[in-house]
Amino acid sequence: MTIVVPAYNEENGIEGVVNRLCTLDLGVPTTVLIVNDGSTDGTGTKLAELKKRYPALRVVEHRHNQGYGAALKTGFGLAETEVVVITDADGTYPEDRIADLLLRIDAGYDMAIGARIGADVNIPLIRRPAKAALRHLASFLAGSRIPDLNSGLRAFRRQFVMTYRPILPNGFSFTTTITLAAMTNNHPVDYVTINYAHRSGDSKIRPIRDTLGFTALIIRTVLYFNPLKVFYPLTILLGLVLAAFVANDLFLEDPANLSDKTVLMFVAVVQVLSVGLLADLIEKKARL
Repeated sequence: MTIVVPAYNEENGIEGVVNRLCTLDLGVPTTVLIVNDGSTDGTGTKLAELKKRYPALRVVEHRHNQGYGAALKTGFGLAETEVVVITDADGTYPEDRIADLLLRIDAGYDMAIGARIGADVNIPLIRRPAKAALRHLASFLAGSRIPDLNSGLRAFRRQFVMTYRPILPNGFSFTTTITLAAMTNNHPVDYVTINYAHRSGDSKIRPIRDTLGFTALIIRTVLYFNPLKVFYPLTILLGLVLAAFVANDLFLEDPANLSDKTVLMFVAVVQVLSVGLLADLIEKKARL
């Protein structure tokens, strides 16, 4: 089993994380693989010291920062085991729950996610409304409840991840994308309730920019795998507007003529539905 840890400027948290991971007893041979993603602080120095303490620790260096997802993809590419676990280098995730995630994989799931819904979850209040909105949007579009959309503590079957590797992004949206890919393609996914500690160091998340980016990503990913989940609600919304326009023309305006806006709305409804059906046909054809 391989544990992949992406690290970028995590000199305050990386030592504790490595100490805990390298002393875990999971009952199977375990490799801890740290991908130092072009850190510019003392992370590299810390890792060099830790390598002397833990000879089995494996460290891979990116010459420059490529992104959270890129570091994970490097780790998955180098992993030689059937099961891969990921966690963060900032000390926020409970590494002792990895054993529970592995039990879910042993039970037949392709992915087991540590859902941050425990009794002690330290997510800043300012980020919670946006995270909840994104989670509900993703659950609606995926057609299944998602307790935690982008948790960084997960266990995977490596082949499952490699199947979707070409579409997985290099940034923080890696976990969001793989979650939606799993849910919209009926992969077995399970959740383990975990706590979430205060992070060591500064967060790399940019609240407004990343929230907008995650929203676009959710819609784009669902469009990729299940386009009618997006186009049907949009068609219904436009159809309701069309019905209101028709009622206005018939009962409040000249009943003998439909207004230009009503005609344009009718065309819009037909076009959106047609594009949705065509996208669904292309998506299903691609699966054959």
